[in-house]
Amino acid sequence: MSAPSLTPSTARPPRPPEPRKTPRATSDGSFAKSLRRNLTAHGFLIGAVVCFAVFSWYPMVREFLLAFQRTEGGEVTWVGLDNLVTVFNDPAFWQAWRNTLLFTVLALVLGFAVPFVVAIVINEFQHGKGYLRLLVYLPVMLPPVASVLLFKYLYDPGYGLLNELLGFFGLPEQQWLQDADLSMLSVVLASTWMNMGGAALIYLAALQGIPGELYEAAELDGAGLFRKIWHVTIPQTRLILSLMLLMQVIATMQVFVEPFLLTGGAGPEGSTTTVVYLIYQYAFNFNDYGAAAALGLLLLVLLAGFSAAYVKLSRAEDE
Repeated sequence: MSAPSLTPSTARPPRPPEPRKTPRATSDGSFAKSLRRNLTAHGFLIGAVVCFAVFSWYPMVREFLLAFQRTEGGEVTWVGLDNLVTVFNDPAFWQAWRNTLLFTVLALVLGFAVPFVVAIVINEFQHGKGYLRLLVYLPVMLPPVASVLLFKYLYDPGYGLLNELLGFFGLPEQQWLQDADLSMLSVVLASTWMNMGGAALIYLAALQGIPGELYEAAELDGAGLFRKIWHVTIPQTRLILSLMLLMQVIATMQVFVEPFLLTGGAGPEGSTTTVVYLIYQYAFNFNDYGAAAALGLLLLVLLAGFSAAYVKLSRAEDE
């Protein structure tokens, strides 16, 4: 009987056969569905780009070109800076800028502060916030023409409600829209009432995002109402406040509807003539589209420069 071999076997068990890699099956239906979905998305994107190009970018480029052109008898000629010289030599040019800056300052004093105060007041209510928000936003939902006509009735020197109230308290009646000293203030009051609803809701949304613990800590430190607003509310809403300030400056520098409907545009002694109304006069009253485009280009450059400087200063302050 032979002894068993002590040498271990080096033979390995055979490996199981690897499964064959079959190519991934592509479904024509899923590919077609994906293609249709992408085409639909790109179609909507192309539509938006076309709308911007036709209604925003093309008018801007066209205005830039018109600022250096003159059209007479259907012929377009390049005149260089002649349109800018014409605009600068117009006596109404500087008056329009002064009135626009005055409207901007008054509108910021009222239109920037009043919505913020209204939002703080609404935020303090525990119940009925929805009704108060609707009440504040209601003027924004009204057509601008209807709102302006309402204020024109209020300002009427004969039977206007404001003069009736002044007479009730024994005060002299005022020529709100006929007095050169009061006409711009009257326009600002109407504009503030018409447009403050949107800003108030934005401020209210920002206020509701402030943690209540900050107010509780301020109360424990003995802070009153105004100190809580100054040290808690304003710092927590500084980003929204700065953004709304920039947007309101841009909007108020382009005011047109309120002075045009309340005072006919120019107002007594030209007291409500704004830059945009002067552009309207150049284009539709004087048929000088080159001067209108040149003045519009000046306004665009001024607002773009102000926006760039404001953003740069804001970033520097944050850093």
